Amino acid sequence: MSKKVVIHGTGLMGASIGLGLVDAGWEVFGWDPDPAAVAMSLKRGAISRALESPTADLDNADVLVLAGPPSATIDSLGDLDTDAVVTDIASVKRPVVEAGAGLRRFVPGHPMAGSASSGADHASAHLFHGATWVLCDDTAGKEDIDLVKGMVSNLGASPVVMSSAEHDERVALVSHLPRLLASVLIEMAEQNPEALHLSAGSFRDLTRVAGSEAGWWTDVFMANQKAMAVTINQLQGLLERWKLDIAAGDRASINDRLEQTREARAGFGPSVAAVRVILYDRPGEIGLVGRALEQSEVDLRDLQIRHAEYGGGGVLTLSVAAAEAAALKKALADNGFEIEE
Repeated sequence: MSKKVVIHGTGLMGASIGLGLVDAGWEVFGWDPDPAAVAMSLKRGAISRALESPTADLDNADVLVLAGPPSATIDSLGDLDTDAVVTDIASVKRPVVEAGAGLRRFVPGHPMAGSASSGADHASAHLFHGATWVLCDDTAGKEDIDLVKGMVSNLGASPVVMSSAEHDERVALVSHLPRLLASVLIEMAEQNPEALHLSAGSFRDLTRVAGSEAGWWTDVFMANQKAMAVTINQLQGLLERWKLDIAAGDRASINDRLEQTREARAGFGPSVAAVRVILYDRPGEIGLVGRALEQSEVDLRDLQIRHAEYGGGGVLTLSVAAAEAAALKKALADNGFEIEE
């Protein structure tokens, strides 16, 4: 017998959860205060039925997923009365745990995945594949945690259990601070627009998340104020050290710190190689790249295109496991491509 889930909030994240659970055989119902969001989720097949109110069908649900912004999630928790297991996706957990203290069955959660886009029209059943999904055990029972773990696994994610305090301290560093830094870099670039003509892949990569929804992130920063303040203070201290080393011309210290961080970054995951392909302005160019990828059977980790400023073409960077770079280069050469070394 299939499990039933009700999703409150059918934007990008809620609709992506719905699409993934539909594929896994769940019955998925949805509600959203925005009728257009519900309509798009129905159109995309992310939900099988739209609910008329936030209290509808809760008695028949195995799981209720609160997929709205953090502020909406916190506001709604105090009014909920259901025997379903309630979970959420808010990226700050301590205020959510406090707001849901009166629930009978509550497993706070946070998928470490998302997109710079918004809305159900951009939803994907594969959004959470390979992602870490945090579940908080402050008050949750093992049986309820196991149920939500099963749902998370059905979405292709890997559940990790920790306390809400541990979660908020860690995401302030690896998620919230990068969003803040992206905005700071954009603000600096706006003060020096001529510099943007010189920007390349590193600036684009570092500022990518600045394109994500402002309202959502405002809620996040406000909900995680204490941890953000601590993390920003740590950043300021490290920047001050860098400033002093550079001002003093301390080449040895600068080199040591750059080397230390380079080695630390290399240890984050498997070694990845960047293969840069010269693209020309001719029909079927990307299709030929796809053929080379298929022939080489490599595991593609990432891709980026640097367009030529005038006319077509540019450079396509394909990131693959280091051990597979040679096979990809050979397949590309066999398909008539020039590799930038």
